[in-house]
Amino acid sequence: MTDTAQTRPVRVAALYKFARLDGFEALRAPLAAFCCGRGIKGTLLLAHEGINGTVAGREDAIAELITYLQAIEGLAGLEVKYSGAAEMPFHRMKVRLKREIVTMGVEDIDPAASAGTYVAPEDWNALISGTDTIVIDTRNAYEVSIGTFKGAVDPKTSSFREFPAWVEEHRDELEGHKVAMFCTGGIRCEKATAYVKSLGFKDVFHLKGGILKYLEEVPAVESLWQGECFVFDERVSVSHGLIEGDAELCRACRHPLTVEDRLSPQFSAGVSCPHCFEARSNGDRERYAERHRQVELAQARGGKRHIGS
Repeated sequence: MTDTAQTRPVRVAALYKFARLDGFEALRAPLAAFCCGRGIKGTLLLAHEGINGTVAGREDAIAELITYLQAIEGLAGLEVKYSGAAEMPFHRMKVRLKREIVTMGVEDIDPAASAGTYVAPEDWNALISGTDTIVIDTRNAYEVSIGTFKGAVDPKTSSFREFPAWVEEHRDELEGHKVAMFCTGGIRCEKATAYVKSLGFKDVFHLKGGILKYLEEVPAVESLWQGECFVFDERVSVSHGLIEGDAELCRACRHPLTVEDRLSPQFSAGVSCPHCFEARSNGDRERYAERHRQVELAQARGGKRHIGS
């Protein structure tokens, strides 16, 4: 099937901006009402430091939402990456209030004032191919497992809170080099560059728009990206051109699975995968198997997809 707007009728927008949002709590209720009134679903996070989230809906509804957000003081110039989905990839609409829009746990980091240098997708290959550049994937290990840039360092973190400690541990290795960081949509690596600069590093860069923008704009024949990019919705992953990838989620542990993972004897749909098999008991697997049977029965009867399925 040709991948077109007709085969991907749902518009997905990944958005963020670091900006001082005084009184951000008051934005929650009207923003939720605005989205729900237009059939938009997904999650938006609001904090004193800005906004972050991914939402999906009709193209006109998403356009109205972006106009609405950009009219809020401080949010003009919102960073937005668009993609498509064949079906609505979210179950509900959530607007949440947070201490940070991406949780690092370090006080007094202000990406709006001190982030590293943006690098456009078309210039990224040249930067990361330099012998004096260390390329760091700021995402978590389960995301990195299905795709990353050629030659990138994987800090093997399980949460972004672990990233500052990893930098401190490897600080000597980073000294004297250009440090280039990237993430899914640009927000984590933007905050990461602000943190690294606060340690005294000067040549600090990050990929503008993140992996999503790179996969959208850089032709596959010129790409240094290897694998697929994990996304936090029911599409699971996207590849070049932001078309839906081949990865699936393990419904037992939520780890993304490649085609090779699903060929493992430790993989059983809805029950286990190579990443969780050893960590689960036979009793756990029996419960997961029963849950999976119930999900399949509901789908066979024409019911809605289970939220946990």
